[in-house]
Amino acid sequence: MLLIAYTIVIIVSTAAVWHGSFVLERTAGRLAVYYRLPAVVQGSIIMAVGSSFPELSSTVIATLIHGEFELGVAVIVGSAIFNILVIPGLSGLIGKELKTNRELVYKDALFYIISVTVLLLTFAFALIYYPVEGTRWEGMVTRPLALIPVALYGVYIFLQHQDTVEYQAGLVPDASDVSRDLDVKKQWINLVFSLGIIALGVEGLVRSAIVFGDLLNTPNFFWGLTIIAAATSLPDAFVSIQAARRGDGLVSIANVLGSNIFDLLIAIPVGVLIAGRSIVNFAVAAPVMGLLTLATIVLFAMLRTQLRVSRAECMVLLMLYALFIFWTALETFGIIDFLFV
Repeated sequence: MLLIAYTIVIIVSTAAVWHGSFVLERTAGRLAVYYRLPAVVQGSIIMAVGSSFPELSSTVIATLIHGEFELGVAVIVGSAIFNILVIPGLSGLIGKELKTNRELVYKDALFYIISVTVLLLTFAFALIYYPVEGTRWEGMVTRPLALIPVALYGVYIFLQHQDTVEYQAGLVPDASDVSRDLDVKKQWINLVFSLGIIALGVEGLVRSAIVFGDLLNTPNFFWGLTIIAAATSLPDAFVSIQAARRGDGLVSIANVLGSNIFDLLIAIPVGVLIAGRSIVNFAVAAPVMGLLTLATIVLFAMLRTQLRVSRAECMVLLMLYALFIFWTALETFGIIDFLFV
């Protein structure tokens, strides 16, 4: 009975996240136009950070309220894998052909790969320098270690700021621009309101993951890595699919990469910065990060080929995600024991 009740909680919470993401996408898009930001910055900063709020909330709520930092990490990494494989796949099939440019491939995509590496190194440093006594693979992520990925995100913001300055310098002011008549204060209020709705939905999702783990005698990180990660990725999916349907593949892919960069470099460290320190199981984190790296390489290769993702390649991405879910389920329920120690 309790399982059914929390299944309903997941559905309602997902609906709340979906509604909040709809308001968020619309408001963030208007503000991006009002502030005259280039397309790549609209996708990788404004919409990406906003649509990544569910993942950020999951880390904060899981760590601060429930004391489950590992669950928060699972949601972030699972969401990143979902973003890399499912969102481009759906965007390319539902929308139009995803076309990119060299700037996105050689700047954002490569910076994202660096982000994955830096976060994995942070976890490795925790295991090497702050091992948890009595364990073999657990390490303590401290605030100084958490600042390493945060500092890298500062570099990312600087690079995007430079692009914005160069872009706006080439614009000719237009007095007839209707975006100047936008009620900015109202849009910011709508933005905050949407973030609040998303936060409430995420709390329901995190609590449900913990209950599912207890009732089914499974690790909480499995539900965070799969069900909860997919639910919190709805804002990213909504933003990217809408952009793809408009024929703007650049914003669609930039949102995916920007969201993942934010999730890895900010959303995960925030939980540590709030709690002071958190334990990470490297035996779980390393294999999952390895799968994320593999998914990233696949997408990067597709983006570089003729600077587009074809419909056939979109199908491949979706099949890879289905394989990931199937393999993770087999590992979690003890049917195979290949990746997780």
